[in-house]
Amino acid sequence: MRTPTGLRAAVVAALLGLAMTVAGPAGSVRADGRAPAQTVGDITGFAADGPVYHLHAGRAEARVSFVTPRTFRLELAPDGTFSDPTGKDIVLPQGAPPATRWRDTGDAYELSTSQVTLKAFKAPLRFELRRADGSLVWSETKGLSWDDKTTTQTLARGAGEQFYGAGMQNGRGNTSHRGHTTEVGVDYHWDDGGHPNSVPFYLSSAGYGVFRNTYAPNTYAFQDPVTTSAQERRFDAYYFAGPSAKDVIGQYTALTGKPFLPPLYGLEIGDSDCYLHNANRGERHTLDALKVADGYPQNDLPNGWMLVNDGYGCGYEHLAETSQGLGERKMKLGLWTEDGIAKLADQVKAGQRIAKLDVAWVGDGYKFALDGCKDAYRGIEDNSDARGFTWAPESWSGAQRCGVQWSGDQSGSWDYIRWQIPTYAGATMSGLAYTTGDVDGIFGGSPKTYVRDLQWKSFLPAMMTMDGWAASDKQPYRQGEPYTSINRRYLKLKESLLPYMYSYAAEATRTGVGPVRPLALEYPGDPKAGTDAAKYEFLSGQDFLVAPVYRDSDTRDGIYLPKGTWVDYWSGRTYRGPTTVNGYSAPLDTLPLFVKAGAAVPMWPGIRSYQDRTAHSPLAWDVYPQGRSSFTLYEDDGVTRAHRRGGSATQQVRVAAPRSGGGDVRIDVGALRGEFHGKQTARPYRFTVHTGDAPRAVELAGRPLKRLPSARAFRAADEGWRYDPADRAGVVQVKTASRTTGRAFALTLKGASAVGGRTPGAPAVVATPGGQEVTKGAPTAVRAAVTAGTRDAQDVSVTLSAPRGWTTSAPVHHRRIAAGATQHETLTLTAPRDAAGADPVTVTATVRYRAAGAWRTAVHRFEVRAVPPAPAGDTWASDLEWLSAANGYGPAERDRSNGESGATDGAPLTLAGKTYAKGIGAHADSDLEFFTGGRCMSVTADVGIDDEIADYGEVAFSVEADGKVLWTSPKLTGASAPVPVDVPLGGARHVRLKVTDTDGKKSGDHGDWAGARFHCAR
Repeated sequence: MRTPTGLRAAVVAALLGLAMTVAGPAGSVRADGRAPAQTVGDITGFAADGPVYHLHAGRAEARVSFVTPRTFRLELAPDGTFSDPTGKDIVLPQGAPPATRWRDTGDAYELSTSQVTLKAFKAPLRFELRRADGSLVWSETKGLSWDDKTTTQTLARGAGEQFYGAGMQNGRGNTSHRGHTTEVGVDYHWDDGGHPNSVPFYLSSAGYGVFRNTYAPNTYAFQDPVTTSAQERRFDAYYFAGPSAKDVIGQYTALTGKPFLPPLYGLEIGDSDCYLHNANRGERHTLDALKVADGYPQNDLPNGWMLVNDGYGCGYEHLAETSQGLGERKMKLGLWTEDGIAKLADQVKAGQRIAKLDVAWVGDGYKFALDGCKDAYRGIEDNSDARGFTWAPESWSGAQRCGVQWSGDQSGSWDYIRWQIPTYAGATMSGLAYTTGDVDGIFGGSPKTYVRDLQWKSFLPAMMTMDGWAASDKQPYRQGEPYTSINRRYLKLKESLLPYMYSYAAEATRTGVGPVRPLALEYPGDPKAGTDAAKYEFLSGQDFLVAPVYRDSDTRDGIYLPKGTWVDYWSGRTYRGPTTVNGYSAPLDTLPLFVKAGAAVPMWPGIRSYQDRTAHSPLAWDVYPQGRSSFTLYEDDGVTRAHRRGGSATQQVRVAAPRSGGGDVRIDVGALRGEFHGKQTARPYRFTVHTGDAPRAVELAGRPLKRLPSARAFRAADEGWRYDPADRAGVVQVKTASRTTGRAFALTLKGASAVGGRTPGAPAVVATPGGQEVTKGAPTAVRAAVTAGTRDAQDVSVTLSAPRGWTTSAPVHHRRIAAGATQHETLTLTAPRDAAGADPVTVTATVRYRAAGAWRTAVHRFEVRAVPPAPAGDTWASDLEWLSAANGYGPAERDRSNGESGATDGAPLTLAGKTYAKGIGAHADSDLEFFTGGRCMSVTADVGIDDEIADYGEVAFSVEADGKVLWTSPKLTGASAPVPVDVPLGGARHVRLKVTDTDGKKSGDHGDWAGARFHCAR
């Protein structure tokens, strides 16, 4: 073996044959007008120049450049002339190249570092990569090929090889691309199947990744074989070999840039709207944004920043005063850079700290978009001491170092939630650490979809709500109760988890791996992690598994929990993975959320803004003890760039506990190491330790802590502990007086246990069927089932609790439920006569019992719906209560045609010259839900577009019963004759009357259900 030391350009091989293989006769042209594809031929020459190697194949030349021992660049110039359109835009300067060596093995040249060997077969030229131990990484099945517009690499696909990456791929990405074709390029398609913020990088479970160094669109077909193409007549790719996907992402981001570290306000929810002459909202001024900002503290809701010119053609005025006013409300000023960034310097000096880019001036993405992201980011930093912070709708490789990637102008719906779930976790596989979309979109949506969308997006690092485009504003306090309270609950949880999320953000700047992760990243050996079994869930950090509800339902099926013990965040119930949870009770206020046993989660309790923190604020640790685990908290000033000069600190917490069952739990809190402005030199600590059983004693730094008798005593004390068996299956709460952060200390729970208690499996479980309905004003039976664990449940009591105004029956008692047995209960619940049927109601079933020598509590929360008494006889649809009502413009009208934005402002219902006294006037898209309670045989009506529309509009009508479509009309226009409706209902309990737009215009879609009547039993 020879090394190339001192060798500038040694040609070590003679001509071996034909310059290249031509895939078609000379001079032929393909049917599409393109030149025929060609494949590189035999090696005709070889030269070594340090870590750079040249391989000639006739006119074509390949060049191999090693960057690190596991990263190299492979280029091919079909005409022998190399080019680099990306220049210095994407790839950052790297360190000194590694030591390399080469040898001629007869049939191939082997180009090696200490970690990998790239084998270049001679006849024809074909590449293969192996590790130092000889194991195969990847292998070309044929040489690089090209035509006049495209270059392609063809790789063998392993039997179980999986593929991820390609940037933000809407509706996919956290599951494997195997068997699919993935497009990489800007398409301005924001919905399912679109690919904004594409990245020409993919990684393989075989232990490698590939970055195509280009601005050209790419197509990756992960078939057998794998073909990856770029729309350019040059080949330029970097390869990364690593033991894991995380390592490969780290190498890729070392080359193209680590993700930036957002300021703390960038991890809080933001608000966006146009406030200067808003065409959708009437005459307003920029300072009016402060009135909207006031709604957040008035409703006790967090908000970190506001874009105040969010809308096309929307400028601004009084910028400095607006910034000052937002600052007084603990918010930062942002602007939509619709027309470029020429004014950015002055805007930043006036207070702007967030720049949202837009396709209106970014153009086709690629270089222009990447430059816009970098320039806006740098403009904030050049004119303030703040960190650059941008939002980009279309970007490219390298944009992770300057912005949040935003998935586009989307519409709120259940489908929107469903396909967004895999989008953001999947983007992490391409080094995009901060990806997100508007809460409930900018169009459409409903109070329910807003709540469901906000719940899970609270576990993304970045989130924003956008107004001004939908029919009504979308701040989280607009929908009233119970929606505002639910939104408050999750936004405050997001605030309290800021130290957890910020620590993962800091980790991303070191490793390239973002906080939001697909299961396949953390559990690469799990055969289900990269499949549809885990498509609609993700990990937030390593410790939280989030399984959003993406249908209009109070239950969630198909929650896949990988290996380990998982704890229900709300109830404390434990699950042993791998397992799939079906029928999970998820009332509207409950996001299915699980915590990995072993977690130690840092929290800032009781804040609405990160600015609420003071020098004496406590740091809380939420601990789920099992075995040995740790977490390293990262802290800095949260706003400036001082952390880049070393201004930061870390504090490690280590937990030692039994793997299962009883034993001591020890929590070692390390010293806070490092310095930054505002660092706490002392602080009190809070601990919530999920043990499932009370410890005998608690010691702090070797001395006993006092056990406090009640929650009230605990709140009043400076220091002490208490055990609450009713809190999430049994929690130990501990608080300390202020302690110096410069010295480590230990907290020990003597005779405690791992999660699940001293007797694993002993806790009982209570469950209820989903979809239970309660008749207004009448006692209604609700069902529950109590299942004892591995020990008998004794002295059992079952109670219901419901919101104010609802009435529950007396508790049910049982002396004993045998181990493993299930006791079915029927209790009664009465809804107020004036209960709103559209609003969800959460009821709690609580079981108190003794098992395994201790009093225990099991809690189950479930949703019920208040429904009116079922109709009797023939009943006009317009006289019935609507359980829910969605309408395309303004409210649906009773006994009138669809009017404007107000109620009862429509005209008489008229179809084909006939006026109807009764009926419903709607506007597509419209969805009205009725409770028929199984008593109605049919529904009748005449349907069509109201005469007031004349000859335009286009809609279809449909009748649904209990989730099944029973009837659909043909497409109807304003010129169509009315269609009679007579649909048997078959004893359905719920009926929906829908009007759907069919031409995408939603103009003139005034659909009438004229004379609509239900025919029911008396």
